[in-house]
Amino acid sequence: MKSYNSRSRALICGTAMVSILCVTFPALAQDTAQQNETQLGPIVVQGQSGTAEAPASPLTERTERAVIQQRMVTDFKDFARRVDAGVNFSNQTNSVNLRGLQNDRVLTTLDGIRVPWLTDPRDSARGGVNAFDFESLSAIDITKGADSSRYGSGALGGVVELRTLNPEDLIDGKKNWGALVKSTYDSGDESWGNNAAIAGRFNDTWLLVQGGYKKGNETGNEGTIGGYGTTRTEQNPGDFDQRNVLVKLHQYLDGGHRFGLTGEIFNREEDFSNMRGTTSSYQPGSLQSGEEVDRKRLSASYDFISPDNSDWLDQANVVAYWQKQSLNNTTDGFRLPDSRASIIPRDPFRYGFPTGVYQRDNLLEQTSYGLSGNASKELDLGGLSNTFRFGGEIYWQDTHQYSAGVDNCPDVNWNTIAQPFGPQSCRMLHSNSSDMPDVDSFTFGMYVEDDIKFLDDRLTITPGLRFDYYEHSPKNTSAYQGSPLFDPEYLEGTSDSRFSPKLRAAFKATNELELFAQWSQGFRAPSATELYQTYGAPGSYARIGNPDLKTETSNGFEIGANYKATDYSVSATVFNNYYRNFIDTVTIAPPGGEFPVGGITGYDNLDRVRIYGIELSGEWQFADNWRTWGSFALSHGKDTGTDQYLNSVAPLRAIAGLGYATDTWGTDVSLTMAAARNKTSGTGFKAPGYGLVDTTFWWQPEQIEGLKIQAGIFNVFDKKYFNAIDVPDGTTVASRDFFSETGRSFRVSITKKF
Repeated sequence: MKSYNSRSRALICGTAMVSILCVTFPALAQDTAQQNETQLGPIVVQGQSGTAEAPASPLTERTERAVIQQRMVTDFKDFARRVDAGVNFSNQTNSVNLRGLQNDRVLTTLDGIRVPWLTDPRDSARGGVNAFDFESLSAIDITKGADSSRYGSGALGGVVELRTLNPEDLIDGKKNWGALVKSTYDSGDESWGNNAAIAGRFNDTWLLVQGGYKKGNETGNEGTIGGYGTTRTEQNPGDFDQRNVLVKLHQYLDGGHRFGLTGEIFNREEDFSNMRGTTSSYQPGSLQSGEEVDRKRLSASYDFISPDNSDWLDQANVVAYWQKQSLNNTTDGFRLPDSRASIIPRDPFRYGFPTGVYQRDNLLEQTSYGLSGNASKELDLGGLSNTFRFGGEIYWQDTHQYSAGVDNCPDVNWNTIAQPFGPQSCRMLHSNSSDMPDVDSFTFGMYVEDDIKFLDDRLTITPGLRFDYYEHSPKNTSAYQGSPLFDPEYLEGTSDSRFSPKLRAAFKATNELELFAQWSQGFRAPSATELYQTYGAPGSYARIGNPDLKTETSNGFEIGANYKATDYSVSATVFNNYYRNFIDTVTIAPPGGEFPVGGITGYDNLDRVRIYGIELSGEWQFADNWRTWGSFALSHGKDTGTDQYLNSVAPLRAIAGLGYATDTWGTDVSLTMAAARNKTSGTGFKAPGYGLVDTTFWWQPEQIEGLKIQAGIFNVFDKKYFNAIDVPDGTTVASRDFFSETGRSFRVSITKKF
């Protein structure tokens, strides 16, 4: 375990600030006379992700808002079903899955700001990367696989870069304002969604205000068995409310400068009658579950694009931000007397069998603030064309966890109470304490890469290098001291650093065909939860962290080709990724001794993991008004140390689409296919294969300018199917229908642009 080093931290902070200043001020330090002579309209700023735009890459694919809207994509599930077969989303962990990796091994950013994936020590709340409204997006960039010279910790599986609307997106031509309103009904969850955005400009000042509200019920499945208990396969009845507000202000200055301020609020609350979770422990109908995700952010940005490439930098971007994200999981029920209480001659409460009101509010909260920046410059050195890209990020995170509750358990030291009648419920039902210390985290990263062109610019060699440093500092709090498993050893800090190199070669065989190969390394720092959680109590079971976890690392190899012609394009990638010190949940001690119910589980580093596969995608405009598109993804993953399959790897998936469009109307039909997953480890779910048909239609009447009507029918043939990575391990055939996906549903939307 590495100790906290304040001198190293100060040195890194100073280096980071110098890097950010080097990115920003050369672009500002232009000749004043030149600025006065140059009159520019709005600049189209690339690199809003906090990284400079890379040359065409086989790993990064951008999906514009037009495609998102056209295919009626409202969440990551839709994106995986109608846009990209290589993207999956797990409802079990509320995370994006790329190439068999998910959770915090896939980095998600929103306007260049990291959106954390969080998990509570009690496994009661997971997610956070879906804490945004798809209606607020202007584009989505997907990078599959680690790109070590641009992204730091958490990008082992890839990167999802989300870009929100700008005021420039709503104002056409020389107009001074623009607006958009949209209303959508979805039968899959019986939801109504309303969204509106308005933007205006005054000289070089641009303003956007966007907001949305959505209300609905539980998402339907194909289960048919109702009632209470684990035999229920129908969805638990429930409802949700989702709301968001986005405000952006852009100020342009002569010479290619733009300053921005952004404020954003997102909140989603879900409440369910947990009829499936109701057992003999609760009064039927009393058990309610709730989940809430809340995210707020404030950010300031500076963007620069050189008007004539004569400045010190061609492009620069800096973002300073504050972000607060929280997950809440609540339980509210009425506990029935334990059946064992009737045979106890004395007060049953003494022996830990609670009755009456039972409530829990499990909170996990992370506050982040930091800076990220990037810049690029093209230069001729030694007769060769070079494009340098460099940048960095520095951020702090404060992680806090707390469980509040009421359970009618007596306030006693359970370690001193005998167990004459076996394990006692109150030993485990502790509340009003923290299952981990508060943790202050610090991370710094910086990178540089260079496109060097040879052979008349047909061959491009791109070396890159990134350095990352992190440290976690746990804090002693009274709430943590109240935990039954409080351990002062968990209050020792940890830190580590890593250099991650990359080398890519791309060869233009023809004007249309590019061949490429890439090797890159990546890493992921262990999370605060993995390091420091201490949930459980003697007499029951324990789930503990491991402060000695090592950093996960990867070596990724890819080869492939891109072919782009006038009417069609095709890309293919073969990848082979090796991971060391892969962090996974392991059994530390079987049931028995102090923990007779479930033993002790925790985290440890697996020696070696391998994931390899192939991805294909393409589109073809084969006739006037007609087009077709498709994608294909196959991954195979194993823990090579134990020869066990990785259950997070999805089976083979493919999408094929056909569309017809005129100036006023169009229609799309898509077929989504998945092979059966027969190879799993342990009790992993063996999902059957499936094929789904979705169809959408849109109409823009000429008589009403800006009006668009859309409709879609999804899973047209009402196929019962399962998303393999959604179904928990250990699910039996009898209960699996509870985890089935939605059957036939329809969606209708009306949009008016002003």
